[in-house]
Amino acid sequence: MQYSKVEICGVNTNELKTLSESEKRELMHTMKNADDAKVRAKAREQLINGNLRLVLSVVQKFTNRGESPDDLFQVGCLGLIKAIDNFDDTLNVKFSTYGVPMIIGEIRRYLRDTNYIRVSRSIRDTAYHAMQKKEELTNKLGREPTVEELSCEMGIAKENIVIALEAIVEPVSLYDPVFSDGSDTVYVMDQISDNDSDENWIDEISIRDAMKSLSQREKNILSMRFYVGKTQMEVAKEIGISQAQVSRIEKGALDKIKKSCK
Repeated sequence: MQYSKVEICGVNTNELKTLSESEKRELMHTMKNADDAKVRAKAREQLINGNLRLVLSVVQKFTNRGESPDDLFQVGCLGLIKAIDNFDDTLNVKFSTYGVPMIIGEIRRYLRDTNYIRVSRSIRDTAYHAMQKKEELTNKLGREPTVEELSCEMGIAKENIVIALEAIVEPVSLYDPVFSDGSDTVYVMDQISDNDSDENWIDEISIRDAMKSLSQREKNILSMRFYVGKTQMEVAKEIGISQAQVSRIEKGALDKIKKSCK
């Protein structure tokens, strides 16, 4: 696959515009709040055109899949549009922090659905039903439901639910980069809740003594991550910083704790 070509889907990549964070926020505010529908539509179009380089950078991560770059770019643009339409501009979060996972997710769904190894319709239906039910129960319970809870709710054996969900998920490495702002890189493992491992790991170290050396912000982030089980994205939204910043603070705090417990 050649990504060095100048034109993708009729777009000259050398002429793609970029927007500053302030320009993005101003356009986002106009798109959501302007009285004139034409003004809102124009702001939305400018946001899309001004973030196409973001799509291009994500597409380049899928160079080994044998897919047409034009197809991946179009699919990525769909993810970009969804991100723009659903982004909450009242939060102190960079748009790229929210947009990149949306674009990646859209491309992964496309690759999953067009995979040459076909998953049966019944298994896919079970998986999609389970995903929908999981979202409903998460909203209802305030946490992710267990497989047993999904099984009871759906009336389907938990083994069949697990098989169905695994069948539609494309394997990824925990060390695959999800986003980088140039100085901080967020990996797949940084977006995973640690509901199962926190007690086994934190209880093995002298957490109370080690925590005394941490700042209040570090304590709050570790508490939300390892006690409450929130993802870094959820923590970032709650305290009003970027996910990359949460990742950096979390890793620094854990290093302090490890050094204190040696």
